[in-house]
Amino acid sequence: MPQSADKVLDHAPLFQQPEYREMLANKKLKFECGHTAETITQIGDWTKSWEYREKNLAREAVTINPAKACQPVGAVFAAQGYEGTLPFVHGSQGCVAYYRSHLSRHFKEPSSAVSSSMTEDAAVFGGLTNLIEGLANARALYKPAMIAVSTTCMAEVIGDDLNSFIQKAKEAESVPGDYPVPFAHTPAFVGSHVDGYDNMQKGILHQFWHGAVREPGTSINIIPGFDGFAVANNREIKRMLDAMGVEFTFLGDVSDVYDTPSDGQFRMFDGGTTLAAAKDAINAKATLSMQAFCSPKTLDYVRDTGQETAVFNYPMGVGATDAFLMKVSELTGRAIPDSLARDRGRLIDAMADSQAYLHGKTFSIFGDPDFVLGMAKFIMEMGGEPVHCLATNGSKKWAKQMKELLASSPFGHQGQVWEGKDLWHMRSFLMTEPTDFLIGSSYGKYLERDTGIPLIRLTFPIFDRHHHHRFPTWGYQGGLTVLVKILDAVFLKLDTATSGIGETDYSFDLTR
Repeated sequence: MPQSADKVLDHAPLFQQPEYREMLANKKLKFECGHTAETITQIGDWTKSWEYREKNLAREAVTINPAKACQPVGAVFAAQGYEGTLPFVHGSQGCVAYYRSHLSRHFKEPSSAVSSSMTEDAAVFGGLTNLIEGLANARALYKPAMIAVSTTCMAEVIGDDLNSFIQKAKEAESVPGDYPVPFAHTPAFVGSHVDGYDNMQKGILHQFWHGAVREPGTSINIIPGFDGFAVANNREIKRMLDAMGVEFTFLGDVSDVYDTPSDGQFRMFDGGTTLAAAKDAINAKATLSMQAFCSPKTLDYVRDTGQETAVFNYPMGVGATDAFLMKVSELTGRAIPDSLARDRGRLIDAMADSQAYLHGKTFSIFGDPDFVLGMAKFIMEMGGEPVHCLATNGSKKWAKQMKELLASSPFGHQGQVWEGKDLWHMRSFLMTEPTDFLIGSSYGKYLERDTGIPLIRLTFPIFDRHHHHRFPTWGYQGGLTVLVKILDAVFLKLDTATSGIGETDYSFDLTR
């Protein structure tokens, strides 16, 4: 055997050893239909054709590798942005393990959440007892300042009513009557993580704002939305607002929660918007959402209080950051300082320095609606051309907005918008109308392998690379991060194509 106590191989070289190669070959022959290599090649080539693409687009009964997660993931993420808050998912332990692992694998930090541990009996008789006991245990064991409850498929299918259940739990003294237990119904079989985020944000604001009388002030609220780069992006938005001298409150701030120091102290709860600030946020002059498609219900609720609202679509690049800062200036009367104007100039200078390498490059983009829209806008600012823009959780409203954006620039003339499509659809698009680069999450690495099109990882989840979320993608500084990542991919592709000694290395340049 290739392994021994003195020689332990990582799985990558281990499975290349002769014993394992033989085992895997036998498995393929005996248990995986045993098709010949010629047949596999023939079918594989057919899946790259326009004929297959049309059949792929016509399918209705199955979704293959959707570029989205389910609602409770977004609800857990939203809840973790508040001080001392423990997400409590009314459902099975297995479901909660998925939400925690999905977030932990991206941020490389613990993601605390508990469940009501529903099993077969709860599926038949309802989960009231599980919730009553679960709330008491969670509060006693972890001592959170607030418990935010969401649901899974099981609880939604049997019709458990969270409002009623939480009231009964308080009557049973599972938690004190004045203890904050906001909730959101988040059925995982509809919508996506952005809907779960929206539902939980609304639920938390309702917890603190319901019945309160608003006394209008001068501060503004910021709803960051579901964002895999929130650690750095939230801090960058704060830096810009501080530079303007603006009074503000983030409604759900995970920047410290998912970036705790390693100093010997475990922090189950760290940072987050204080509950006092969340309560006082009803008095803000306005609430700004950094991602429109992450917060429609929350903003409707905010408007009902009398606040002004404004929405953005992932403020990345020059124009999108300009629009955000100008709106903040309009609402607060604060001027945009020279320091931010210089940041803007530096980004434009960097784009101009590298324009020759970006002009005319084509891109396929997938991810959440706001990300795809914001990314496509910035790509066109840099002289690139978005070709395939795909959001599995994109709506017709999003598609219309995307088409208007693409039509606004000569760099958008090739653009095609694919709402509700998945990554198997994207494979067909890339096989029949390939682009120079692909932008999305780690799930795009399979498309990169099949098509040979380089993947640039710029959205959640990023599982196979580390610490990208520690660098901003929003604002002028974030634009530099995105620009450099795209340029690195451009130069790597160019180096790879020109590295043949004596054949193509006439362009294997040291200076670019």
